[in-house]
Amino acid sequence: MIHLILIFLLLSGVLAALFWSSVELFAKQEDPLADRMNELQMHAIATATRAPRRRGGGFFNNLLYLISLVPGGEGWLSDTEDELAQAGIRRRRALAVYCLFHISFLFALVFAALYAERNGDAAARMGLGTAALILGWVLPQQVLHRLVKSYRRKLQEALPDTVDLLGIVLGTGLALDQAMLRVSEEMRYLYPELAEEFSTVVMQVRAGQQRTKAFEQLVRRTGIEDIKALAAMIIQSERFGTSLSQALKVYADSLRNKRRLRAEAAVAKAGIKMLFPIVVFILPALFVVTLVPGILSLLHELRQGFGPPR
Repeated sequence: MIHLILIFLLLSGVLAALFWSSVELFAKQEDPLADRMNELQMHAIATATRAPRRRGGGFFNNLLYLISLVPGGEGWLSDTEDELAQAGIRRRRALAVYCLFHISFLFALVFAALYAERNGDAAARMGLGTAALILGWVLPQQVLHRLVKSYRRKLQEALPDTVDLLGIVLGTGLALDQAMLRVSEEMRYLYPELAEEFSTVVMQVRAGQQRTKAFEQLVRRTGIEDIKALAAMIIQSERFGTSLSQALKVYADSLRNKRRLRAEAAVAKAGIKMLFPIVVFILPALFVVTLVPGILSLLHELRQGFGPPR
């Protein structure tokens, strides 16, 4: 009885930690300005190396400190922090909450696998535990990779219209910072991801950072080649004093052509992608509908025998 109560309490604690960490990770920011400024300080390009993690400062900092003591833990934390930023998750506690979720999910899956095979032999428990350990470690990382790809795809789709609007606003005589801020305000409800990135760049410049470094950090956060080309265009225009509005209009047209080509490529791949579900799901049902009535009629005739009855 006591054993079952302990198992129930452990599972309840793990599930509560998973639910709480998920809510904290994807919850709406209460102070977006403070969170964004903290993110800019953490990811500033001017710092070549990250500051070593120190003990203290609350549960989250202690958790990150303990993970950093593990061999390879600091590198995993740095890579995870970069991926969270590239996925658009830049809360101050995002890294610690994700690590808590990852570790809780790993232990919960391993414990559930071992508990399911509690009456099996040692080989079965070891095999299932190893499989659960690998799955518990890989699955959260794959989910994070999918979030990064989804965030980049949203930025990629929003870039042509946003660049075109930026060129139009610059043509009215506004400065670059004011134009980017106006574009981010106009695009906030249509393309909130790219609007947030533009407002971040403006905030960096207003905070005293060089525009070159701000755009370099934008490229580093997003990892998109089109944004890299846009940043290079803006930096060169500022350096040489050339007109930017006309160049942005031409670049927006090229981005639309790329988007159309990507759509055409996706349509061309749709036939190949539909081949597997057609063969697995549709053709068997079609065979059953067309052939089974004839087979049943043939079996019925065979049971009655051929020729007229005597």
